[in-house]
Amino acid sequence: MKIRYFFGFALLVAINCFDAYSQENDSTKMKKKTGFNLGLLPSVLFNSDLGFQYGALGNLYQYGDGSTYPEYRWSVYAEVARTTKGGGINQINFDSKYLLPFGLRLTADLSFLTQQALDFYGFNGYESRYNSSWENSASGSYISRMFYRLERQMLRAEASFQRQIGSSPFHWVAGVTFLKTEISDVDLVALNKGLSGDELLPDTISLFSLYKTWGLLPEKQWNGGRHLLLKTGLVYDSRDNEPNPMKGLWAEAVVAIAPATLASERWAKMSVILRQYFTLITNKLSFVYRAGYQGTLWGSVPWYQQSYMINSLTRSTTVDGLGGGKSLRGILRNRVVGDAVLYINAEFRWKVLHAYWKRQNFYLAISSFADVGRVVKAHPVDLTLVPVDKSAFFDQISDSWHPAIGGGLHIAMNENFVLAVDYGRALDNRDGQSGLYIGLNWLF
Repeated sequence: MKIRYFFGFALLVAINCFDAYSQENDSTKMKKKTGFNLGLLPSVLFNSDLGFQYGALGNLYQYGDGSTYPEYRWSVYAEVARTTKGGGINQINFDSKYLLPFGLRLTADLSFLTQQALDFYGFNGYESRYNSSWENSASGSYISRMFYRLERQMLRAEASFQRQIGSSPFHWVAGVTFLKTEISDVDLVALNKGLSGDELLPDTISLFSLYKTWGLLPEKQWNGGRHLLLKTGLVYDSRDNEPNPMKGLWAEAVVAIAPATLASERWAKMSVILRQYFTLITNKLSFVYRAGYQGTLWGSVPWYQQSYMINSLTRSTTVDGLGGGKSLRGILRNRVVGDAVLYINAEFRWKVLHAYWKRQNFYLAISSFADVGRVVKAHPVDLTLVPVDKSAFFDQISDSWHPAIGGGLHIAMNENFVLAVDYGRALDNRDGQSGLYIGLNWLF
């Protein structure tokens, strides 16, 4: 069983601040923030298979003279983390509405993500059967804790531009993304370092290796590939506050095109996302929802790109879905992968306390949510190539909705630096059991 620890020092400090100062400082009126503001958070966890992860993440904001507060003049986000068995996160992200002339907003991202045990459950949701006992070392049918895993290294470099169209809430968006993806079987030698006895991972099959053996994955795509994505789209944005809006609409339609320059063939995907925010109690309670669709417009998308989520702004280290902390909380990461997917998130957000301490604006919020998603167009899988009993790996059914519910705790400093803790629970055991996610920012 995996054991995870996260030492959220900033969380403890902030809670103590609320306890000590909330009664005399509880006010929904924010004080103007000027100059620089830095938010830091340690990134520490332990996983019995992947080892000890250590590192830090932080966000530096420049508010200038405060005339745009709570909007910042520019922001730099950085995260560096390592695991003792070779994994790592290396990311730097820049965002500014005010640096470039002509009202251009620039968002740039450079990330190198090494994942020793990335989830792989096949394609098309419930059409691919998930058997939790195969990765449970206490089960009589145990195969390996790494049965539903593969190793991936991804280099991502992206620059996106947005500009408002006149005085309307519409913006055009354009950008370019370079992706280099390297795929391999899990490195059992590295993961077994420091383990002994029953803890050792057996040298056995994985679902990824079976898919390759059966010919369900094209051989030229086994090891990944390189892609240059050209992105364009239209955004409608009437939010009153980007980090946690109380009212407004944020909708976008974005097309990402992979020309034949680097890819083996051309393909394109479209993402359409609608987010809406409703105030129930002024500056206290809101109801929000997000409905999204992502599907292939033309071409044959490589299997390892089907889970890559496209949007107008790249602000997250996590690029995979559906399933996991950035899409369907509580459901296994990459559980819902297909040629086209649909997802909905609905959430109540309640700002319980406001405080002003050490010249910083704080608020503490709790949330409850329901997430659901499904495959609406299947990724091609030729089951006639499978020479064994198909019922052990596939269900002869079309995908249906994957539901999850949960709640969260958020602590915000100056509206923009938001420590987020979400816990989600899957409502169908075919999607796993639950997930705890600790990081930055609201889901949307």
